Amino acid sequence: MDFPERFSNLPEYAFPRLRTLLDHLEPGGEPIVMTIGEPRHPMPPFVADVLAANIGGFAKYPPNDGSPELLSAIAGWISLRYGVSVTPDQIMALNGTREGLMNAAIALCPEQKNGQRPVILTPNPFYQVYAVAALTCGAEPVYVAADDATGHLPDYTALPGDVLDRTAIAYVCSPANPQGAVATEDYWRDLIALAEKHDFRIFADECYSEIYRDTPPVGALEVSSRMGADPERVVIFHSLSKRSNLPGLRSGFCAGGVKSIVRIRQLRAYAGAPLPLPLQRVAEKVWADEVHVIENRTLYQQKYRMADRIFGNVPGYMAPQAGFFLWLPVEDGEAATAKLWTETGVRVLPGAYLSREVGGHNPGRGFIRVAMVAGQEEMQRGLTAIRDCLYGD
Repeated sequence: MDFPERFSNLPEYAFPRLRTLLDHLEPGGEPIVMTIGEPRHPMPPFVADVLAANIGGFAKYPPNDGSPELLSAIAGWISLRYGVSVTPDQIMALNGTREGLMNAAIALCPEQKNGQRPVILTPNPFYQVYAVAALTCGAEPVYVAADDATGHLPDYTALPGDVLDRTAIAYVCSPANPQGAVATEDYWRDLIALAEKHDFRIFADECYSEIYRDTPPVGALEVSSRMGADPERVVIFHSLSKRSNLPGLRSGFCAGGVKSIVRIRQLRAYAGAPLPLPLQRVAEKVWADEVHVIENRTLYQQKYRMADRIFGNVPGYMAPQAGFFLWLPVEDGEAATAKLWTETGVRVLPGAYLSREVGGHNPGRGFIRVAMVAGQEEMQRGLTAIRDCLYGD
């Protein structure tokens, strides 16, 4: 029996790979898990009441595109957050952002670009669904380093013209996972102008947009609107997982030009799983509330300050601008991860598991990713253990 070759070169996913590295080793202390970006702060207090009041909705098929009330709430949030007016037909409700980031590429990537195999640009390191989306479309994934030299965001403007002429989609994550870098207005303007020149779409993964130090990160749709760019040029992706500590709700959205959303909706009508109606009702209320978001952000701001105190004297420490990961420099990420586990019980993720080797170089190899999602006391113990184990000398 034959199997598809297009996925044959995919490495094992990051977390099974981590288990292979560590699970046969004994922890050197009480385990502290700082690997996965699963928020552990409290959910909004009203979630249970809204869910209970709408429990009967589980007896109905949910609307695939999102209920009118949910789409209206999302449109209201986009207007409040970014000052951009969108209509419900510019929005698609999603089961989190990963589903949308995958399916939007399938729906919108052409079979050819200028008569050649299309290219999908991906930052390196990156959220791994980007690569699978490119391969599923039959596109060529081009991994572009997002390292210290580029401000930890990919510099797509430096790519050769022949690559850009074949580009159909460019993924950008801002705030960046794992580095915590934030795209400036100038960054978005330059990228949007490049996309207009070479006629490609930008997929802006903005799921960490509400976790930041002081200044709200500027959004891709916000800048595109101010520039008067083609409304089909940018598709943004958001979810309630990080913003509202609801990763299990699986509620997100994408928004963009009407023509793009029509095609995304058409594909999803065949192959997607709509969010159950009671969960849409919860999401509707959560998007409309900012009080819990401010409280959540305050907790992360305290963790930024904690990390700065603990790692401030570590050479190469990069204080994240936003998001909830630390991207800590080490000589070898796998070796540092194993050392931490066996000597302290702290579990982190090697940076190389989030990257691809290009030209003999993996830009994540010299890093570990640390998720700052636990409570203050556990965070203090975990970060201090990392510093003393890896940087104590």
